[in-house]
Amino acid sequence: MSENTNPATDKYTQALQASTVTDSDAAVAEALKKILDEHLDENRNRDVYKFLFSCIDLTTLKSTDSPESVARFTEKVNSFEELFPSLPSVAAICVYPNFAGVVRAVLEVSDVKIACVSGGFPSSQTFEEVKIAETSLAVAAGADEIDIVMNLGYFFDKDYESLCDEIAELKEATRGGRLKVILETGALRTAANIKTASVLSLYSGADFLKTSTGKEYPGASLEAAYVMALAIKEYYEKTGRRVGFKAAGGVASTDDAVRYYTVIKEVLGEEWLTPEYFRLGASRLANHLLADIAGHEVNHF
Repeated sequence: MSENTNPATDKYTQALQASTVTDSDAAVAEALKKILDEHLDENRNRDVYKFLFSCIDLTTLKSTDSPESVARFTEKVNSFEELFPSLPSVAAICVYPNFAGVVRAVLEVSDVKIACVSGGFPSSQTFEEVKIAETSLAVAAGADEIDIVMNLGYFFDKDYESLCDEIAELKEATRGGRLKVILETGALRTAANIKTASVLSLYSGADFLKTSTGKEYPGASLEAAYVMALAIKEYYEKTGRRVGFKAAGGVASTDDAVRYYTVIKEVLGEEWLTPEYFRLGASRLANHLLADIAGHEVNHF
């Protein structure tokens, strides 16, 4: 199926044509340097570190995950509340969809969400019916949030109708839950591709734009985050609908996290600086942030 062949694709084409988000890699690099040069240092403080900790999607996505290991992983979140009462909990626990029920049964912290990857993660290469079933089963088992990968095959074929229809179907399968659409920016590479993927995902019903899986391709980049944030801002100004941003894949150090925080703060503003709209997908970041908050090594997670 080719681009612009029928009226069903017109709204996506029009959205892309109307977008003023930059598609220049050079302009992105220049703007990003200015933001970090002017604002990065002011965000290197314990208050920001505490906030960043509260935005973590604590993640285990290993082939060796089991009901027992995921239960132990969840218990660490339960015990954290008792051991560190002055600190906020993480935003969510992110697992494979078959473990949603395990987390739901073990989790005792009411404000921590259950997130599941779904839709043939991490490649998005399976039947759409399987993706929908997997998502529906995860939600039925207790998932509050679903992380899917945008279909890169459709994207590079410019089959925007199929791409957007699939995202919309998976959004419907969440039954009112929140859908994070992973762009896999390491495969998209350019500002132009990231802009296009962002706009298409936003107009298909994404509740979050997420950078990467951290699996097959390079993970999050600040350049991608900047373009995605611009697209989210433009979409909000046009529709009034606020969509979140999630950096994932290689965000391991406190300094990494602060850099993403700085970009989102400067592009999107204070309204996005809440776990409702800003997330960090990480398995290693939590202990590093805790160490910088406490001033000594912490290995709770």
